[in-house]
Amino acid sequence: MSSAPTPEVAALLERSNRLGSDPRNTNYAGGNTSAKGTAPDPVTGAGTELMWVKGSGGDLGTLTGPGLAVLRLDRLRALVDVYPGVEREDEMVAAFDYCLHGKGGAAPSIDTAMHGLVDAAHVDHLHPDSGIALACAADGEALTKECFGDSVVWVPWRRPGFQLGLDIAAVKEANPRAIGCVLGGHGITAWGATSEECERNSLHVIRTAEEFLARRGKAEPFGPVLEGFEALPAEERRSRAAALAPLLRAVASQDRPQVGHFTDSDEVLDFLSRAEHPRLAALGTSCPDHFLRTKVRPLVLDLPPAASPEEVAARLSTLHEEYRAEYAAYYRRHAAPDSPAMRGADPAIVLIPGVGMFSYGKDKQTARVAGEFYVNAINVMRGAEAVSSYRPIEESEKFRIEYWELEEAKLRRMPKPKPLATRIALVTGAGSGIGRAIAHRLAAEGACVVVADLNAEAATQVAAELGGPDRAVAVTVDVTSEEQIADGFRTALLAFGGVDLVVNNAGISISKPLLETTAQDWDLQHSIMARGSFLVAREAARVMTEQKLGGDIVYIASKNAVFAGPNNIAYSATKADQAHQVRLLAAELGEHGIRVNGVNPDGVVRGSGIFAGGWGAKRAAVYGVPEDKLGEFYAQRTLLKREVLPEHVANAVFALTGGDLTHTTGLHVPVDAGVAAAFLR
Repeated sequence: MSSAPTPEVAALLERSNRLGSDPRNTNYAGGNTSAKGTAPDPVTGAGTELMWVKGSGGDLGTLTGPGLAVLRLDRLRALVDVYPGVEREDEMVAAFDYCLHGKGGAAPSIDTAMHGLVDAAHVDHLHPDSGIALACAADGEALTKECFGDSVVWVPWRRPGFQLGLDIAAVKEANPRAIGCVLGGHGITAWGATSEECERNSLHVIRTAEEFLARRGKAEPFGPVLEGFEALPAEERRSRAAALAPLLRAVASQDRPQVGHFTDSDEVLDFLSRAEHPRLAALGTSCPDHFLRTKVRPLVLDLPPAASPEEVAARLSTLHEEYRAEYAAYYRRHAAPDSPAMRGADPAIVLIPGVGMFSYGKDKQTARVAGEFYVNAINVMRGAEAVSSYRPIEESEKFRIEYWELEEAKLRRMPKPKPLATRIALVTGAGSGIGRAIAHRLAAEGACVVVADLNAEAATQVAAELGGPDRAVAVTVDVTSEEQIADGFRTALLAFGGVDLVVNNAGISISKPLLETTAQDWDLQHSIMARGSFLVAREAARVMTEQKLGGDIVYIASKNAVFAGPNNIAYSATKADQAHQVRLLAAELGEHGIRVNGVNPDGVVRGSGIFAGGWGAKRAAVYGVPEDKLGEFYAQRTLLKREVLPEHVANAVFALTGGDLTHTTGLHVPVDAGVAAAFLR
């Protein structure tokens, strides 16, 4: 087949990207689009009727050619003749594989039948908040008729699948003037003879529903403001959110560790300030795309923002126990003998009145998207309550979606998590040299990384290198400042929900003989490395003990911590201080599952911020070699005769934290290519 896209495919991708880039039209990774046309058979060259449709798991806003499934229409439509009925409709998903054209492209999604069976050249299935509001209203069918007349038809709730495709095809055939339909409890579908007409019809349905809800709806669908539940001022609520984050992460991570995301958007704060929010939140979300990511309902703190931290902690503990018990009961009520095992009973969404929403997932993107979906759910509830009352699909139907074998199969197809998946790392001095290499290695192994450095520009650059805000954030931290350290951890807590892995790497070195070493030289180096490491470790321990997930603290010390060399008393003494902090903290924090270990590098010249700052020139002068040969000099004095690079130190940090050394604490790992005088005794 030619690699150049057909006109139908080009138009489909452009339409998909336009629709998917506007959150009013559909949520992230939600909905699917399709186009039908003719292309040569790869064997005979004869023209063949095909359908291109967004494959399983893709996102419309970023959809490209490889994200499309390509199927032969004759074979897809022939499946109607062998369809065994709604009780066995899941079997039809496997049958889609026998309809693929050539290599078939992406895996076909459960909605493939909807697109293939509807008699239209172009079809859009979307999840707009306005459309779902009608779909989830108690009298949604009557409201759809009032809003659209006979141009958009109501289709009662049915779980996505082959039968829903047949239902929509029948509705279109019976209503030749219709441009689309509202799917009860789900979303909308629209169609057209051309890509332009299909997009125009989709937008007409969405915008008309928006205008109808605004015109017909009452002013305060969530009820009056609850006295005492108003939003706190911005700075206060974010400070409160950071203080709550470790506790909430413990709530969300009892079954398995989760990454968090915090949102204090106007929609969330207004919802939580209104009288009806407890009732509506308890009803749960409705659209399948929503509750697959948010669970069937959130955990809602039922205390006002003025409650004390002690009251909040105690109440959250009680609410968490109740939530887990209720979720387990929900599973038992609906599970069949062949249902997948319960995946966990912790909430994915936690709502804190006056403060905002925390959402959780296996990584930052998943957590962020879960939060976005709950905002979608709030918008849906607002629209439904404005014109009627919010009525989500039945709990049993939610269970059928959440524990659908097809969803379970999708989870099984996902790649194995990386070793540091769900772990949140904070690395000091990460803007260059060893710290930068450590940040890169931890991110490559799946961690979210907080890049902390005195140089804000360097930290920002490294965070961008790591992939941006879903993977890394930059913080400006002078480790001699308790306030800046606290601010750095607050940023980490708001960005990712917690901290699990801290690397004390920030350092400086001033190389002088004893008689030329000033008290200022001594104080500066001890302030940054000895005192700074202590302050960072203290803040890390506070967060980690509250999270109850254990953790790792790693000190980048030095060969000089155990080896006596000339003309660097201040540097070597503070490195010895760091080395003993490792032992002391390993002894103290072990009961909390926090492991404390160290790495002792030596001779890391290339890429090192310390050596670039003048230390290299001074050490080269001490040893009588040119500065650009210092790395080679250090290498030749080692047992392995190998130069040590920042990446080698990063490898040691990963070895200590990557999961294989789970029973190791208080250890110092030399990364010096073998310096016998520095062997640990």
